[in-house]
Amino acid sequence: MKRKTLGLIHTSATLVPMFQQLCKEKLPGIDTFNIVDDSLIKETIARGSLGASTAGRVSDYVRSAAAAGADQILVTCSSIGAAVEGAAAMTDVPVLRVDRPMADQAVQIGRRIGVIATVATTMEPTADLVRRRAAAAGKEIELTAKLCEGAFAALMSGDTETHDTKVRAALEELMKQVDVIVLAQASMTRVVGTIPEANRTIPILASPPIAIDYLAKLMA
Repeated sequence: MKRKTLGLIHTSATLVPMFQQLCKEKLPGIDTFNIVDDSLIKETIARGSLGASTAGRVSDYVRSAAAAGADQILVTCSSIGAAVEGAAAMTDVPVLRVDRPMADQAVQIGRRIGVIATVATTMEPTADLVRRRAAAAGKEIELTAKLCEGAFAALMSGDTETHDTKVRAALEELMKQVDVIVLAQASMTRVVGTIPEANRTIPILASPPIAIDYLAKLMA
């Protein structure tokens, strides 16, 4: 029997090792391949929102992944989520945006949901997705969005200490206001581990492991 194949589309090469490790641990019987183009996220950040030309190129990559033999496609960037949903309608291969399983899980956990981001272009797509998934589940939610000003610029300049300090402070403040926190970007995941377990009073959700767990069940 032919092994199933997962095609991953990334907007940053830094995400490849993380997802490779997750796939190795959680999808041992699935073959994978990666498509990477960081100009997609650079264009989105420079423009301040997802542009039509960028969305069109996302669709091209989805079609390329399908042509390469993917049985399932995962797009690992939240900022281009709207383009992912549009591209999914153009292929027979199932396409998943990385943050959808996380949004569904957050909606199941609590009514007061916090969304935290370090890039403004990621905040609204993630918040919009959470609202829509709550509506689809027939649940009323109260959403609190928090942008960590300056954290992303610090990370891009190599100042991980400043990035982590800003994100940690925002997480600790948001934990007092909501029932569950959604991380809009995978780059914030490691900061959660620096918060003592006793101080993590509510669930803090990161999309990569939740998405791969979801695909493990889907592709079994």
